[in-house]
Amino acid sequence: MEDATMVLRNPARPEDPIPQSARAPRRPRGEGQWALGHHEPLNANERIKKDDDPLNVRARIENIYAHQGFASIDPQDLRGRFRWWGLYTQRKAGIDGGRTAVLEPHELEDEFFMLRVRVDGGQLSVAQLRVVAEISREFARDTADLTDRQNIQYHWIRVEDMPEIWRRLESVGLQTTEACGDCPRIVLGSPVAGVARDEVVDPTPAIDEIVRRYVGDKQYANLPRKFKSSISWLVDTPYETNDIAFLGAVHPDHGPGFDLWVGGGLSTNPMLAQRLGVWVPLHEVPDVWAGVAGIFRDYGYRRLRHRARLKFLVADWGVAKFREVLEQEYLGRALRDGPSAELPAQQIDHIGVHEQRDGRNYVGAAATVGRVSGSQLTRLADVIEAHGSERVRLTPYQKLLVLDVPPDRTESLVEALGEIGLSARPSAWRRGAMACTGLEFCKLAIVETKARGAELVARLEERLRDFDADITIHLNGCPNACARTQVADIGLRGQLMVGADGRQVEGFQVHLGGGLGMAQGRAAGFGRKPRGLKVTAAELPEYVEQLARRYLAGRADGETFASWVIRADEGELR
Repeated sequence: MEDATMVLRNPARPEDPIPQSARAPRRPRGEGQWALGHHEPLNANERIKKDDDPLNVRARIENIYAHQGFASIDPQDLRGRFRWWGLYTQRKAGIDGGRTAVLEPHELEDEFFMLRVRVDGGQLSVAQLRVVAEISREFARDTADLTDRQNIQYHWIRVEDMPEIWRRLESVGLQTTEACGDCPRIVLGSPVAGVARDEVVDPTPAIDEIVRRYVGDKQYANLPRKFKSSISWLVDTPYETNDIAFLGAVHPDHGPGFDLWVGGGLSTNPMLAQRLGVWVPLHEVPDVWAGVAGIFRDYGYRRLRHRARLKFLVADWGVAKFREVLEQEYLGRALRDGPSAELPAQQIDHIGVHEQRDGRNYVGAAATVGRVSGSQLTRLADVIEAHGSERVRLTPYQKLLVLDVPPDRTESLVEALGEIGLSARPSAWRRGAMACTGLEFCKLAIVETKARGAELVARLEERLRDFDADITIHLNGCPNACARTQVADIGLRGQLMVGADGRQVEGFQVHLGGGLGMAQGRAAGFGRKPRGLKVTAAELPEYVEQLARRYLAGRADGETFASWVIRADEGELR
């Protein structure tokens, strides 16, 4: 039989095959990289952006849709461009998770919206907090969840109310611009920027400058997919899961600046960010940020939607080439080599009472899995003002902080927070729990998460009241990892299972021992995913309780849960 690689024939002598080595090289298929001239073919999302700049949709919302109602909205605006203004249609009530993948978008979506409010750096004044709470009560059926991106997230929003919502937000300096979409999302920042005793450089000016220059700028409003950023002196944001992150580092010759990381992202193909090995002074952070965003815009993969994150480009190029392109094509100069950031002895979450550099205190408090309400936030604003503070901060862990509390009023504040459901001295379980939006409102979800998370925390607080270790539990309603399931001690990814009675029930695939490099001796990684380890939602509290008890019984002195998981026999993890 003739070799499969020798099937072509020479036209002049048909009896002679053309050697493989003599054939013209096949042009590699383009990946939709603009810088290489690859503009076709376009996936559906790219076509929507090509047809009209998504930022233009606000005018149609204000001038047409808000007056003519939901039925008047163009489908490409509804399921595409609305995201650039923080709007997603929410899930229609009563549709179970088994139908998520089989129904068409118009069958899944309700005539209401989820709306995200940008809170870059997590910084809110009491005046802003009151407006956020007011909008929740008047327009969002009292919903106002805290997200792990330092956003406020509403539900039940009507398109008819958006002009008034924008008016109120913008009157106090808040916005929803590019809170979603293929664009620069909220810039994470340390919730104690400007007040922390251990902070050397406050990066808030760089965050503010990036938002001022680039958010809403059409040059950066059409990226291949979302672009997530983090800028913090302290190691208190999940920097390794962002497309770009700046961490405080001291150069031996040039002093304080920032260590640059690129290419992080989770979802179904998780990758951790990589150090570029450079040192960036504070005043250069916005320009370097724009350079990295520009690389993503011009060289990012646009052909296949599932390959359109920056992490895939970084993985293919490597950090050396990425740095070279950044320096030569986007900055026009070389960056200085730099040291890595110094990690703290313990992971920082800011929960509890801590002294600020000015002698006053800040107090970190936990809701349960980020679920709050506008009414609760109104009471929070009252409590804060009554204790002499005017500033609130949101964290990337669905928690919040009150700044500038006089020492003699701190205990009173802690008590008042507890009375409105925000604990400054939470159990280990409430402190470490996060959950995504889940089946209640999200069209992509397969299982319920917020209610399950609250039930789980309540059960563990009852049965393991004196548990003395920190364990993070992250619940996600689908594989997209919005709650960072792969880097939790116990990561729970929602899926459907067959129950004991043979019927389909909600359940979770279990990831164990994941984590980020947030403290000395903590290696970043995605932990273990023991074969076939799944648990139904009904069995979840019992499973986590028994797992925690096995850890307590089997741990070495000072051994973390993640370390125990690595060496534990698989049978102990089931």
